[in-house]
Amino acid sequence: MHFPVELALGPARLPVHLLCEVLAYSLGYRLYTHLRARHPDRISSAHRQWIFVGAAAGALLGSRLLGLLEHPELLAHPPGGWLYYTTNKTIVGGFLGGLIGVELTKKRLGVTASSGDLMVFPILLGLGIGRLGCFFSGLEDGTFGTATALPWGIDFGDGVRRHPTNLYEILFLGALALLLWGLERRRPLADGRRFQLFLSGYLLFRLLVEFIKPTAALPGLGLTAIQWACVAGLGYYIWLSVALKHDNQL
Repeated sequence: MHFPVELALGPARLPVHLLCEVLAYSLGYRLYTHLRARHPDRISSAHRQWIFVGAAAGALLGSRLLGLLEHPELLAHPPGGWLYYTTNKTIVGGFLGGLIGVELTKKRLGVTASSGDLMVFPILLGLGIGRLGCFFSGLEDGTFGTATALPWGIDFGDGVRRHPTNLYEILFLGALALLLWGLERRRPLADGRRFQLFLSGYLLFRLLVEFIKPTAALPGLGLTAIQWACVAGLGYYIWLSVALKHDNQL
């Protein structure tokens, strides 16, 4: 296999990464509409639309901001000029920014029901397909791991066998989906619990897997920007769990 993988369509060539991104959004949305039709939604369609707007705005800002902080040494002299500030992005920043955007929107609308539970399995599906596209893009995507001598290391085109961290993530997402499905087969989860378990699990995975990625830690801080964002997100959910437990005991 030669990276990046492309499909030949006559004289034109279509990057498989682009195809996977289109499939991720379309199939994820199809699964969302299917699940919403099967299960009663406590949030009205009008409020859902505003929540989507809040999520999209927060995700866009969070993704770009954390993407820029990942390589602070490039901020003063961005490669490729000013476009660098608009194209660099991270999934972790998107999730955390989207979470903030949703919570602010819900507070404005007075919505107290969970809006994320319904999105968990569509997100898992879309993210898995998207990461497959990252794998097929090879070195261009920047989601590969550090060099390894393990037998499953993959040469993405530069002669170095690396951890296929994008494939690790796909395996993790599949395991997380099975875990959540299994938990809910045993007994229904409390409102909002599915999304909390999903995002907490994903943040923990990213915190750990970043140790085998080539991104350098922030100067004097020991962890990368993405890892610190994961720590902040996990800290928020720990604080939330403690606060809810305390309220239930009163």
